[in-house]
Amino acid sequence: MTRVKKGVHALKRRRSVLKQTKGFRHGRSTKERQAKEAILHAGSYAFAHRRDKKSHNRKLWNIKINAGSRELGMSYSRFIDALKKKNILLDRKILADFAEHHPATFAKVLESVK
Repeated sequence: MTRVKKGVHALKRRRSVLKQTKGFRHGRSTKERQAKEAILHAGSYAFAHRRDKKSHNRKLWNIKINAGSRELGMSYSRFIDALKKKNILLDRKILADFAEHHPATFAKVLESVK
């Protein structure tokens, strides 16, 4: 059996690992063993938090809608209830954007449900 020297492949793997941990603090960005462990942890956190991000965003949208609707004299829960009763199908993401960036449009929507 012929001898295989793995220097090229080992270096490539090492460079790849260290490239992925660029910007990490302390030894995690320079030491191969710590970098490997950091990559594993980062991957598992990223996987879990992709799910969490959706609920965090929804909470943020609710806060923005509540702030916008209270300025115009209606609570969040009454506003959402009125939207459902009037069968206005705007989701919370769009309503939050209106409340933050287009207050005139948000006011029109709120007036239409009063």
